[in-house]
Amino acid sequence: MSPAARTPGPKPVQLDDVSKAIIEQLQGDGRRSYAEIGKAVGLSEAAVRQRVQKLTDSGVMQVVAVTDPMGFYRQAMIGIRVAGDTTAVAESLSRLPAVDYVVLTAGSFDILAEVVCENDDDLIDLLNKQIRGIEGVQSTETFVYLKLLKQFYNWGTR
Repeated sequence: MSPAARTPGPKPVQLDDVSKAIIEQLQGDGRRSYAEIGKAVGLSEAAVRQRVQKLTDSGVMQVVAVTDPMGFYRQAMIGIRVAGDTTAVAESLSRLPAVDYVVLTAGSFDILAEVVCENDDDLIDLLNKQIRGIEGVQSTETFVYLKLLKQFYNWGTR
């Protein structure tokens, strides 16, 4: 394989200890003020604001509100086997409003996609009319969530 064919993915962003500490502060409480974070990490409010902006602009971090699926009573993970370009299928899945998570994988499935639907009828519609209609989707297997026991985003920066 030629070097051009082995194009690496995006270069990982190197985080210093202060940026990691800021991320960990926000993972603990995304509403924490820049002044509070500054006191915890030894920076001014303005310096924290600037670092948070750089972290979000670079795609390293998102600050979002995570809710219970209010009004959306059916969640599922869908394993997808693809014939052809997995990236193209993943990009198509990413554009579907009901899909909130897409990852390319190695193993039994080429792609895993998490979906949130109002009810079972919407899930059936999503599977039959949208996901299985994407060119390259060979087969799907749906894992319906019966009960969500844990969902945290505070794994730190290691």
